[in-house]
Amino acid sequence: MAHPGFFQRQAHARRNTSLLVFLFLTAVAFITLAVCLVGYFVTRSESSGLAFHHWLLSNHGLLTAVTVVGLIVLGSLLRWVDLAGGGDRVAKMVGARPIDPDTRDSDERKLRNIVEEMAIASGVSVPELYVMDQETGINAFVAGYTPGEAVMVVTHGAITQLSRDELQGVVAHEFSHIFNGDMRLNVRLIALLAGILMIGQIGGFLLRASFYRGHRVGRSRDGRAQAAMGIIGLALFVIGYVGVFFGRLIQAAVSRQREMLADASSVQFTRNPEGIAGALFKIGMKGGYLDTTSHASDMNHMCFGESARMKFTSLLASHPPIDERINAIQPGMLARLRSRLRDTEPGADLYRSSSPATEAGASGFTGAASDILGPITGKTGRTSPLASTPEAPIKPGRKFSDQVGTINRQSEDFALRFLERLPATFRNLLYTRAGAAQLCYAMLISELPRPQQNERLDLLPAHPVLGSQPQLLEKLLPALKTIGDGVRFPALELAMPALRKLDPEEREMLITNVQKLVAADNRVTLFELALTSFLSRHLGDEAARVVPVRYKSYKPVMPALQRLLSLMARAGSESQAEAEKLYREAMAGFMNAKDGVEPVLEKVTMRQLREALTALNGLSPLLKPAIIDACGHCITHDGKVETKEYELMRLVADQMDCPMPPLAV
Repeated sequence: MAHPGFFQRQAHARRNTSLLVFLFLTAVAFITLAVCLVGYFVTRSESSGLAFHHWLLSNHGLLTAVTVVGLIVLGSLLRWVDLAGGGDRVAKMVGARPIDPDTRDSDERKLRNIVEEMAIASGVSVPELYVMDQETGINAFVAGYTPGEAVMVVTHGAITQLSRDELQGVVAHEFSHIFNGDMRLNVRLIALLAGILMIGQIGGFLLRASFYRGHRVGRSRDGRAQAAMGIIGLALFVIGYVGVFFGRLIQAAVSRQREMLADASSVQFTRNPEGIAGALFKIGMKGGYLDTTSHASDMNHMCFGESARMKFTSLLASHPPIDERINAIQPGMLARLRSRLRDTEPGADLYRSSSPATEAGASGFTGAASDILGPITGKTGRTSPLASTPEAPIKPGRKFSDQVGTINRQSEDFALRFLERLPATFRNLLYTRAGAAQLCYAMLISELPRPQQNERLDLLPAHPVLGSQPQLLEKLLPALKTIGDGVRFPALELAMPALRKLDPEEREMLITNVQKLVAADNRVTLFELALTSFLSRHLGDEAARVVPVRYKSYKPVMPALQRLLSLMARAGSESQAEAEKLYREAMAGFMNAKDGVEPVLEKVTMRQLREALTALNGLSPLLKPAIIDACGHCITHDGKVETKEYELMRLVADQMDCPMPPLAV
């Protein structure tokens, strides 16, 4: 079975969201009818023996139905609002602690190295990292509404008990959830189940209250009222938790599919099936339950492994059985792991690393790449065009859409070399708010003479974090010149966790400061456009907003498509005739031959491009691959990709929510 691509997985996630809303409404309807049935029997004497369907339309019935629906909706809305903070709020809800970017803990640094390399290799911002210090089980999850504000939470048991290859497999599994659109689906599930659970909670409260009051009052005239309250409470308690049962049943069915897909993606990303298989095997032996948080059952569908002990596990388990997951990764893998365990000494790791460098290396990809593909060297014969030179040969006609939401060998190599080339001081500055902000300024002025640099920086207002800080810029500017222009975006991805820690007012001020520096010379380069758009997309007011599908055909967005491909054709050509030819080739897949193609636009402003990309991001996921491929055709038709073309391609991919790995041959 072919592994579905990024866009197919995104479309499936959106369909799952619609299905869950439908199933939630169905559950609400059944629960409301059940509660109304209880109310009917309780008030039957007062309603003169009306038939149930007539009782439903009476004041008693309507009031009961409205109250039940209101309570369920209120419960869901309260939890929805509570989780509006996205991934950070979910991490704090389970008591996780943020990992310091410059942590000295070896296990935490191992995790950070793996995550940073995978983020750079896949073209997404580095997620904020959290650890659950008190959890000895092996587990992990990602949370958030968009990839740009995702957080990754791991247990202390995961980072201390897993080898590098195993931890890499877990991280790749969680990155798959980021790419597949599972994060927002999972957060929404928590909110929907909270509403259904509220009915059961109210029933439990009434049941306890009736028993408590009954013991206090004893026999009295209130005995009948106490009994009625107890019966109603018991009924609501049962109905509520029956609703939860079916809610978790639905949750489990959806989650199981996504977990199997994420396992397959982990193997695809790392090309090391033993990594994730070994992690699953250890969970099977040692467990992955979350014992220190009351939200374990709420988080069950989000975690790498089962987080809560449940009855009826065959029905309610949100993950397939461990043995089934391991054998799905590779037939016979479970038998090999068991055999390997028998051959090892007690207390030893599940399997020994194939080389000492696997455990000692600073890179998360080192073990997997060495074991499966041979040792990584500085010369692979196929390098990213960003690795060394501004231009490199690249195969024309390659489908760029196949690279979206994936990690390949060449992007891994690029991530390794990039991080190895970064000076320690430079890298550590990107972990601080002030250093990350100064990086944005440095990338805009690095090519200017010193006097002009000072003139531009004088435009920035004084601020303890966001104002010009010459002592930091003196450390950043030389490093930027050394590592070259081609790595500006990867450096920015490393800095995103620190930039996301800025207050909303500080985020707005940073974007304004960057715009001032861009406007200082009354012209906008492609990189300046890419930088301002990137910051606005990930730090602006709508940074965490999920873009809904607005268009299911290209016809409504044809003007936006013409503007985008006109710019791409001009950026990828050296003459008007070549640009016209490229534009017609790129547009051919979106228009009928009889309609003809409008000539390439002479000029596309920054505002027009932003508006065009905003409109195109509203397309259905299955319509976006053709646009990515058309843009890719424009910049690769001559067999090379210049830095400016790459940055424009990254801009397009980022604004259309299509994570693009570094362009590698």
